[in-house]
Amino acid sequence: MLRRFDHLDDTWPAGLGRRLGAMLYDGLLVLAIWIVIAAAHVAVSRLVLGLSPEQVGAGAAQVLSLRLLLVASAFAFFAYSWTRGGMTLGMQAWRLRVQTPDGHSITLLQSLMRFLVGALSFLPLGLGHLWVLFDAERRSWADIASGTRVVVLPKAAKRRP
Repeated sequence: MLRRFDHLDDTWPAGLGRRLGAMLYDGLLVLAIWIVIAAAHVAVSRLVLGLSPEQVGAGAAQVLSLRLLLVASAFAFFAYSWTRGGMTLGMQAWRLRVQTPDGHSITLLQSLMRFLVGALSFLPLGLGHLWVLFDAERRSWADIASGTRVVVLPKAAKRRP
């Protein structure tokens, strides 16, 4: 179910610096997830499948299964965060939110498109992410392909006691 965000007039398009900061934070979180996934993969290979230490990681099935788990876990992290509240933990730290142009949360299909195009955007020397500098609406290739926007949220009002 799509969620409509409020205070849309108080947001503005995110620039490259904030996006890179959030990517760095989220990259560290994904790395931590990957370490857990890799350890679980080794444990299952050794304890459940009974492979010897020399056989763990050897062979196409071992390599392919680990790679698929790593990609699936990264996508699950981003898709869950983006479709629920529009923010990953890194995006929360930098006050960023991904949303549709009319201010709704994004769909699972839009998340998949953002994930795939965002990953491919690193291949041409990061041009897909640097595109924010050239686009009048500050959109990256992932934003354009998925029909989404990354916006900066205003600072929360400080409460007085």
